[in-house]
Order: sequence, then C-alpha cells, then structure tokens
Amino acid sequence: MNVFLEIKNIKKHFGEGESRVEVLKGIDIEIEKGEFCVLLGPSGSGKSTLMNMLGLLDTPTHGEYYINGKLVDDLTDDQMSVIRNEEIGFIFQGFNLISSLSALENVELPLVYRGMPKQERREISQQALERVGLGSRIHHLPAEMSGGQQQRLCIARAMAVSPSVLLMDEPASALDPISTAKVEELIHELKKEYTIVIVTHNMQQAARVSDKTAFFYMGNMVEYDDTKKIFTNPGKEATQNYITGRFG
Repeated sequence: MNVFLEIKNIKKHFGEGESRVEVLKGIDIEIEKGEFCVLLGPSGSGKSTLMNMLGLLDTPTHGEYYINGKLVDDLTDDQMSVIRNEEIGFIFQGFNLISSLSALENVELPLVYRGMPKQERREISQQALERVGLGSRIHHLPAEMSGGQQQRLCIARAMAVSPSVLLMDEPASALDPISTAKVEELIHELKKEYTIVIVTHNMQQAARVSDKTAFFYMGNMVEYDDTKKIFTNPGKEATQNYITGRFG
C-alpha cells in the first residue's frame, strides 16, 4: 500500500462555548497514490471543510494530516506554500478565472509565480489546453467560453503545474448534462496519472467516476469503502438511506 494522503482523528470546530459548531467530528481516512476518491454527502456535512484541509487552505482543530508521509504540523508556512504550488492542483466550483486574461494566460499564471521562463511556460500551457480540448480557444477570454469550457480551462490550469494530486470541489455542479459528460470523460483520462479527490453531492457522478467513496453526514464520516460496495451493499443504514433518496 502506498498511502499518499492520510488523516488521523481530524476534528474541526468554529467558535467557542455555546456558539461552538463542530464541522468535523474525528475523521480517519487513507487515500493511496493513484486512487480516485469521492467525498459524498448532503450540503453541510463537512466535505468542503475536509477538502480545504487536504489542500492546506485550512487547519484542523485537532488531529494529524500527512502528505506523502510528511506530517503537516511539522512543516513551515514556506514549506506548505511550496506543496500547495507544486504538489496540489485545485479545481473549484466557481472557476476562479481572471476575466481579463486569455485562456492561455490563465493557465500560465501559476507558472509565472514559479519564475518559469516565458517560452517554457507557454509550451506547457498550450499542451495542457490541447489536452482538455481547448487548443482552438487559447486566445479567448473566459466570458467568451461556455461553462463547460471554463471548467476544462480550470483543469488545464491545475494540470500545468504537474501536481501529484488534483482536488476538485463540485467540478460539474453548475454544468449542463453535455458539459458534465465532457468533464467526466476528461476526469476518467486523468485517473491514469493523478491521485484525485472530488467533493460532490451527486450520487450518480460518484458512482460513475470513483474508486473509493467516503460518505459524510453531519460532520461524521459514516462509511468509507470501494465505491461499488457503497452503492450496492453499504454497511451503514445512514448510507443506505442516503443513496436510496430517503434523506439529503
């Protein structure tokens, strides 16, 4: 087993005293290198909070997080910045593209921050855009592209930095069915090269794309297992109730 992301007894709360809200209530999970994991559950179950911790955008109140064997608590801010910039590719629900930059310039931007020479970063960015089917749109602004194209642009931007893991937060929630299918087709191709973690409340998407599924409810990770087992023979009643539409 080659564990790449590992969290042990992660807890997260906001506020103190009577106003304290527990968002995560002691989560243990291991994600192997090259594995595709979905964090599934209704809104407010803690999925996105955990995703932010995996991406080093937030810190737990309690517990340990290891990236490729490195304990995050032992890392300096500079070391965590390097990991965020070089090891982790983010694909957000809201795109987070710069409207005044072309597709090519949006993909290039993280490489600019690395100090990469112009010609090298341009070649890498063009290759990434061609890979996601946007080779003919490299000079278009985000506003001149469809929602599905913008999401593929975000994936190209994440790929360009050659990360070890791709973190995707509801990558197709705002897309129409045709655009969703194209994004999922691309994600299937990326499974061959990256460790991938996706947050979603879309059960059909989770069943289609992932190797492992973690089901979250009210801050608890109710169940974590092979996706096929989760959807055909879940071990917990709450999981069964959710996937059969009894709540959520």
